[in-house]
Amino acid sequence: MKRRTFLSALGLGAAAAAISGWIASCSKKEEEQGQGPAVMVPGKTEYDWKMVTSWPPGFPVLGEAAERIADKVNVMSNGRIKVKVYGGGELVPPLGVFDAVRQGSVEMGHSASYYWAGTSPATQFFAAVPFGMNAQQSTAWLYRGGGQELWDELYAGFGLKPFPAGNTGVQMAGWFRKEINSVDDLKGLKMRIPGLGGKVLAKMGGTVVLLAGSEVFPALERGVIDAAEWVGPYHDRRLGLHQAAKNYYYPGWHEPGTTTELMVNKQAFDALPQDLKTMIELACTDAHVWSLAELEAQNSGALLDLVANHGVKVRQLPDDVLRGLKRAAKETVEEVAASDPASRKVYDSFLKFKEQNDQWQNISERAYQYALTV
Repeated sequence: MKRRTFLSALGLGAAAAAISGWIASCSKKEEEQGQGPAVMVPGKTEYDWKMVTSWPPGFPVLGEAAERIADKVNVMSNGRIKVKVYGGGELVPPLGVFDAVRQGSVEMGHSASYYWAGTSPATQFFAAVPFGMNAQQSTAWLYRGGGQELWDELYAGFGLKPFPAGNTGVQMAGWFRKEINSVDDLKGLKMRIPGLGGKVLAKMGGTVVLLAGSEVFPALERGVIDAAEWVGPYHDRRLGLHQAAKNYYYPGWHEPGTTTELMVNKQAFDALPQDLKTMIELACTDAHVWSLAELEAQNSGALLDLVANHGVKVRQLPDDVLRGLKRAAKETVEEVAASDPASRKVYDSFLKFKEQNDQWQNISERAYQYALTV
């Protein structure tokens, strides 16, 4: 029976070889006759694309996620689509990513959507909302709660196709040169903080300074700003923020689960065959999961090092400060939602999903965290 199986397989192999030879000879013959190839082999077109990012070159996790997407696409496509990644400032400014992809100067960009609030306020809801959804909730909303469809609709108006492509989890509230003991300490405070969180701080009397990652440390060190938030212990240590300020505050009320994005020029994306589109989508999903796992794994060790070896004082924001920030956040987000129809539509979806999901979170994740303390 083994011999018959072997001979059968050999026969199939010989047949396949014969068919391949016949196809090749037909193609060659028709090409010689000026008729073009007889058989079109799908997926032979190759694409050389550029991806720009808002992160410093070689930046851990955020920049690595961009590189990971490029590598995964290259491997899955067997080299049919190659993507070269550029750090912030290498090809375009860190905050010029949206325009570069929209205009078609490059095909891809990796960033965070709250940077584009000046172009469309609604973009902010796809990155982070103060006192909003955490990583689990925002991921569920995007993938299964209608968030992605709204994101697609919004970005299509700018000639873009967006994908979730990373999540930081809950961040830290930031680094402060002086202690924060009351809401009065926020008045006049100059702080690097983007997105809706920045608008909340402004409502509390602070001054918002929007800076790219590479500019945060020198500004904090020289006293150009009084405080700065970036991501969390792993990234913040890498930027050296602990050398410029020693008061490290939590919780990250402004960014409880920040989604990073991959945006693709829609015309370029629509021109791809379906299998390559799917590969890009899968590579982004991989980066989304990997980023959250990597930061969760790295932040704990980095925090221990900052406290034990660098004299960092980890402090919790006082309750009255958190209450004030929460009130201001509700007012701010409602104002943004009322500013244009797109923002209203996105925020209504966001809020409805959060309110419904909170009921489950209260008896699942939050109940479990409480159980650990009793």
